Amino acid sequence: MKLGTARTSSFLLHFHQFLRPCSSVPSITPAQTLQESIKAAVESKSYKKLPDLFPSLQEACQNPNPFSFLSTFPVNFRTQVVDEILQSLIPLRPRSRPQFVHASLLFYTLQSPSPLPLSLPVLQRILHSGCFPVPQTHLLLSSAWLKQRRQSKSVASILLDMRSIGYEPDSSICNYLISSLCAIDELAEAFQVLKGMGGAGCVPDLESYGTLISSSTAVRRTAEAVELLKEMVVKVKLTPRRGTVINVVAALRANREIRRAVEIIELLEKESYNVGFESYEILVEGCLECREYILAGKVVMGMTEKGYIPYIRVRHKVVEGLAGIGETELASAVRRRFAELRS
Repeated sequence: MKLGTARTSSFLLHFHQFLRPCSSVPSITPAQTLQESIKAAVESKSYKKLPDLFPSLQEACQNPNPFSFLSTFPVNFRTQVVDEILQSLIPLRPRSRPQFVHASLLFYTLQSPSPLPLSLPVLQRILHSGCFPVPQTHLLLSSAWLKQRRQSKSVASILLDMRSIGYEPDSSICNYLISSLCAIDELAEAFQVLKGMGGAGCVPDLESYGTLISSSTAVRRTAEAVELLKEMVVKVKLTPRRGTVINVVAALRANREIRRAVEIIELLEKESYNVGFESYEILVEGCLECREYILAGKVVMGMTEKGYIPYIRVRHKVVEGLAGIGETELASAVRRRFAELRS
């Protein structure tokens, strides 16, 4: 090999070694790049650019949170920035466009040392935009809420703290809070939220009652479910959804509290509620299971007056059951009624 060629090869070898990345220099991760881009947008108040910076929901809710730099700001300034971001994104269309920004902000605020009340306006904007928070929000929100309640703060006072940052609590926030507490089996606290809504200027609606009744019946807490159903129908004058009534009657049947189920149906009828076929059918089958044949006969007669005809299997069991206990007169009346309806 010629001397010049050897020197050239040696030079190239050292040159390529020089170009190799130094292991002591840390590489910049995509998460850091995202955070720097968000920080720059916040510092320049270019909030409307934020939705374009989030590639997916995964990046929005990653750890460390892209908005974690806000923790270096004083509390008042941090609150102001979050408020400005929320207000700036309202005009954007479609309304779902800022959802990744909202999701990231919600995760940041809920995992901060003082999650309430700042996280509530963020949650409110998500709900008002027609989107749904990610499932983990239930646990984070419930934990933050229960922590505040353990400090002897009332439901109304925690909700009204939103006013200190320029927002008003509403039923959407309360309903999501109720569903979050129900999701972690904190039914007693969910009841307290429902009762405390009025003090915060929020009116319980069908969703408020429906969520709590559904959660109560799922674990067969029928006493609470019946109390809520009576309250919403008699006191609040709300018309329950058919699914809500079905859940209550089915839970009472499962607990073999069939007489109470009959009382509930009678109450609903008295309040001019149009009880559906499914509720009546569940009620009759419950009567038969409990061998309450006279009750079953009376329920069946009530059904036919509304134009509902029980399934043939149920009809036969009612007539046979009445005949079996010597109630031949009622059995005949029921049979005649079915004949009149040509069933």
